[in-house]
Amino acid sequence: MKKLATEEMHRLTVEEFRESVKLPLTVVLDNVRSLNNIGSVFRTADAFRVEHIALCGITATPPHREIHKTALGAEESVEWSYHEDTEECVRGLKEKGYKVYAVEIAHDSIRLGTDPIGAEGPVALVLGNEIDGVQEAVMMLCDRAVEIPQYGTKHSLNVSCAAAIAIWEMSKTMRK
Repeated sequence: MKKLATEEMHRLTVEEFRESVKLPLTVVLDNVRSLNNIGSVFRTADAFRVEHIALCGITATPPHREIHKTALGAEESVEWSYHEDTEECVRGLKEKGYKVYAVEIAHDSIRLGTDPIGAEGPVALVLGNEIDGVQEAVMMLCDRAVEIPQYGTKHSLNVSCAAAIAIWEMSKTMRK
């Protein structure tokens, strides 16, 4: 078996990506501290053609060398915006008709993969701070919480890993 050469992958240019049909999915980063996590979320969003990333609170924004290290240029292809207040951002998404889901362990959360989330229209996934998770006030604004099933001794995943798993799962429903 031989790996494909870059030119054999037929990747989109940044311009082609910007003009392409996107997954009706917005990722909201609620006070994410790690620039590497932010860059990784951009890279995952590019891979699945996510329509938008909302960077909120203390979440850093491009251009930034440390974000670029893990985004590898995806911060140039994926549309993003900055919002000082996550609650305000979530309210705005809901007003536009988005169903908003916190990726969080919560009472009555939906186990990711058990419900066809995303079949009902545009969706926003809120991912929280590496230590505290999604703010309680933001949780109260969300329609539901989705939980990634975990079977080990830990009760959380790295933000960028959680984002990748949730985006992958959502993409399976949304692309049907």
